[in-house]
Amino acid sequence: MTKVNVYVTLRESVVDPQGIVTKDALQTMGYNEVKSVRVGKLIELELTDLSGDIDARIKEMCKKLLVNEVIEDYRYEIGEVAGK
Repeated sequence: MTKVNVYVTLRESVVDPQGIVTKDALQTMGYNEVKSVRVGKLIELELTDLSGDIDARIKEMCKKLLVNEVIEDYRYEIGEVAGK
């Protein structure tokens, strides 16, 4: 079985309101060294029965459903599921 981690982040040019609120909260809590926060998401996929080009399949999944390419960027890592 193959594990794929897809990391999705807002594009640099997109304002991140969740990041701004998180930064403000951290500074309020005394973490004044925090100057910027960008919040993203991690999508974990477990894939079986891989045939063909795995990179092409993952990119297709991202483009069709997992990522809004207008405002988000993504990258992914492919590995093996431990213990399976």
